[in-house]
Amino acid sequence: MQIETRAQAPLAVECTRGPAVESRHLVDAAVVDPAGRLVQGWGETDAVVYPRSAIKSVQVLPLIESGAAERYAVTDEEIALACSSHNGQAAHLEVVRGWLARAGLGESDLECGPHLPYHTPSAHACVRAGEAGRAVHNMCSGKHAAFLVTARALGEPTQGYIARDHPVQQRVAAAIAALSGHDLERAPWAIDGCSIPTIGLPLSALARAAARIADPTGLEDERRAAIARVRRAVAGHPFMVAGDGRACTRIIGTAGERVLVKFGAEGVFFAALYGSGLGLALKVRDGATRAADAAVAAMLDRLGALDGRDRAALADMLDKPLHNWAGRLVGAVRPTQDG
Repeated sequence: MQIETRAQAPLAVECTRGPAVESRHLVDAAVVDPAGRLVQGWGETDAVVYPRSAIKSVQVLPLIESGAAERYAVTDEEIALACSSHNGQAAHLEVVRGWLARAGLGESDLECGPHLPYHTPSAHACVRAGEAGRAVHNMCSGKHAAFLVTARALGEPTQGYIARDHPVQQRVAAAIAALSGHDLERAPWAIDGCSIPTIGLPLSALARAAARIADPTGLEDERRAAIARVRRAVAGHPFMVAGDGRACTRIIGTAGERVLVKFGAEGVFFAALYGSGLGLALKVRDGATRAADAAVAAMLDRLGALDGRDRAALADMLDKPLHNWAGRLVGAVRPTQDG
């Protein structure tokens, strides 16, 4: 792919109602190689963004590299769940609970905070049962289980593992710095929705981290092996990465080991394109999830990561029909032709 010398105009995702465009979402995107070179860019490729949950495939690496995964016989299904923002469906809860129990831990050790399942039928079931949601329902409980298991394996305090100065979070930050190539001392730090630190990165640095996942050549053997384990786990268990009806599960389940994609809150996406060794990061400026889902599908198609069968399977992401409450087709969500 030819390297661009400058970024193009931002991408756009339009929402139509009848013949008119009702709203328009602007999208910044960077495609970067493992050396950090911008291959293609749209909009503000160096805008600082909080990756939020999009960077979980990097946050999970210390679990494997520390030996914690081996000590507690962590499965690929559990690693995929550690990379997830899951729906809180029964299968997700079962894996989190079993994993914690095997390490002598429980739901009360999770410090991610409670919320109702993201999956509507599962949330309704909680309400019918008189439950307001638990920490295990939190879409980040798989990642938090990984943090807890790592701390337990290394003899570190499990209480307070979410703090910036806890060894668990220090190792996570070091992995983010190494793969993104960004000096985190110059980065803004904040608190994520699940209470761990979230670190602001230029969009291009986030894309470089994705590129190092896509092509870990030149990294130390231990890290390459950890990345290979993550790749296998996510491709083998796409349901664990999100769940029914979610973009990440659908794309990974369709494309298999050709791509790793991960959504982050406020319209962020992270994608490793294994065939080309490139990394993609995008941010919808207004944070709209519907635009992020459409934008990442369109970008993967543009970059050659999808074949004809994939495009057919993901057609409703590339051009999503909008229906009203009565089920009538009223419009669509789609990337613009020039985007």
